[in-house]
Amino acid sequence: MQDVTEESAPPGGLRERKKRATRAALVEAAVRLAAEHGAENVTVEAISEAAGVSPRTFFNYFDSRDDVFVMIGADSRTRIRDAVLAAPADLPPLQALRRAMAAELAEVEQQHELWRLHAEVLRRSPRLLVRSLGVYASDELGLAETLAERLRAGASAEPSSASAEPSSAPAEPSAASAGSTASSADDVSRRLALDLYPRLLAAVGVTAVRVAFEHWCVRQEERPFADVFEEAFDLLAAGLRAPSGTPSGTPSGTVDGQD
Repeated sequence: MQDVTEESAPPGGLRERKKRATRAALVEAAVRLAAEHGAENVTVEAISEAAGVSPRTFFNYFDSRDDVFVMIGADSRTRIRDAVLAAPADLPPLQALRRAMAAELAEVEQQHELWRLHAEVLRRSPRLLVRSLGVYASDELGLAETLAERLRAGASAEPSSASAEPSSAPAEPSAASAGSTASSADDVSRRLALDLYPRLLAAVGVTAVRVAFEHWCVRQEERPFADVFEEAFDLLAAGLRAPSGTPSGTPSGTVDGQD
């Protein structure tokens, strides 16, 4: 790619780092401009200028202006999938997912202002919000496929309920994935290849991070985000039992208060 590539750099080396840095700069510039002026009033030229690249370079990373608003955190999600697969084989799936996500906490905490602005931009633009939800659904599906791959790798040679071949999760975020929707025929076939457990685990993990982050955002002075994250996953690991002192609800053996 012009402006950001070096043909002599090895894969995953300087070339890839520069690509990731350029994509991140474009996303941040777009979010900050949209937060100030409104997403509909932000142009590709303005985003490119703020990021210090040319409009031509912008279109090396995104197919359209709208794509840049829904790609925040894409590189982080790719690293999480890679870390899940690289985790020790004897680590339970929930713990493998927890460790992989925890490794990304520092970046999320450092960029919480940008994530807050991004949420505000989406809130003010229903069209972008719908597009973003489609991207998150696709990312969650990719994570479920990664978890299923890990489960298959750790399974014995005996027949497994997760024996169907997975669809490979993308190694790198793309503008094409940003334009896809959860209802596409491809996504349907990918879901058919998955068992319930990896899908549920992916959804629970993603939701736990989202809720922990939202909880921390309004209580930042109380404790670090990492502590809130760890508590959320401790609750999941314990089966979401109610904390001590919390009413447990309807007594065992009764229905609607009747014996």
